[in-house]
Amino acid sequence: MNRPKHPSSQSRRDFLKKSAALGAATFYPGYLSFGQTSPNELLNIAAIGIGSQGGKNIQSLMGTKLCRMAALCEIDLEGKHTQKSLTNHPDAKQYTDFRKMFDEMADQIDAVLVATPDHSHFCAAMLAMSLGKPVYVQKPLAHTFGQCQRLMDMAAKSGVVTQMGNQGHSGGNFFQFEEWTKAGIIKDVTRITAYMNSKRRWHGWDTSLIEYPTDPMPNGINWDQWIDSAPEHPFSKRLHPGNWRSWFDYGCGAFGDWGPHILDTCHRFLKLGLPEKITPLTIEGHNSFFFPQASTIQFDFPEREGMPACAVTWYDGQDNQPPEQEKYIDVPIDPSEVEPEAGSESESSEVRKSKPGKIIYSKEHIFKGGSHSDTLKILPEEKYMEMRKDLPRFGSIKGGHFMNFVQAVKGEAKPQSPFEISAPLTQVFNLGCIVQRLNEEIRFDRKTNSITNNSTAQALLDPPPREGWEEFYQL
Repeated sequence: MNRPKHPSSQSRRDFLKKSAALGAATFYPGYLSFGQTSPNELLNIAAIGIGSQGGKNIQSLMGTKLCRMAALCEIDLEGKHTQKSLTNHPDAKQYTDFRKMFDEMADQIDAVLVATPDHSHFCAAMLAMSLGKPVYVQKPLAHTFGQCQRLMDMAAKSGVVTQMGNQGHSGGNFFQFEEWTKAGIIKDVTRITAYMNSKRRWHGWDTSLIEYPTDPMPNGINWDQWIDSAPEHPFSKRLHPGNWRSWFDYGCGAFGDWGPHILDTCHRFLKLGLPEKITPLTIEGHNSFFFPQASTIQFDFPEREGMPACAVTWYDGQDNQPPEQEKYIDVPIDPSEVEPEAGSESESSEVRKSKPGKIIYSKEHIFKGGSHSDTLKILPEEKYMEMRKDLPRFGSIKGGHFMNFVQAVKGEAKPQSPFEISAPLTQVFNLGCIVQRLNEEIRFDRKTNSITNNSTAQALLDPPPREGWEEFYQL
């Protein structure tokens, strides 16, 4: 189907070419390049995605007392899930297309929040950075391996502040892992078990599905904009507003959703990089459309920088508990202690068999950790009590991850999870999602960033965009 290009796409390309010709010095945060604010004034924020998680993020940004909402961009301005943000910020200009928003008011925007479904992070973030706008993007950073690489490259080219929304990277988990690694307490890690066994939206769906479902489209939805650069499918309640994470074409499943909150510090401080091999040990309910009912995936990372090879095994699915459950994992647990899936229809009645987390095995110690900012414990408890008085102290960032981002935009701090850190982390999840989709082992060449044993998997690393969205891949 031939689609007309966005009416301002040509003028935008002309602007970007002129900017590129001026060199990297062209790219600055909005308050420097356009003179709209100073570091002592409120930042003008444009939010792309304002319901569910986006609404929570807007509240967090406003909680810093250093921001104002200048623009709200949402494909469903009449949806129930978006009304709170619209009511709370009546003076913000409203859009359903982020391209039009930037065309009309780029010079009034100091920083951008992207909190849309996984498949639509990329284009909005690329355009924002190309226009010199600092950007906060929800996790996982992007839907595909290639998108992550382009985001990382654009962040380096533009020089703008970037941050991915894995909040634990500004909390105790980050600083403890950093200090314990420096002190040699965490070292020689050879194995990690990570798990997320709560009910997900797609659990119980019919795995014999042969085509995407379809429902009548509610009023007020810009569905073509929702599809973004991804493959096109009809509107369905099983896609919008909350079920998109279930589908291979649009989401990253439980792994992409929770991996950034569980494995981020392991990946960073153990310098894992990208794996050499990813093996599906268990895939239950495999189908071609949505994520499995349960999966166990092993990632093999080679020796690197004096550290031993490390195997990371991921478990998801309600009944797919890791073998460590009986010995190390806390069960049962109060559901209120764990963040439910955003917008979950059953979040008040979810029964949780274990709290999402990880067990880290080194040659000397075993560590148990949770997700987000949860700190590690040394196992067994008796050993931890013996070591406790000699363990390094650590802190966290006052005001958390959003304050860190705002302060970084103002030039007062460095972002905790910039794209140079969060893009390679997300690429691990991208690879895992390919294995869940194909139910086949893949071998990955870390030097060439390519899958060497499976042409279908290789194509999924960087699939082409939908017609009409190519410009964002060419920035």
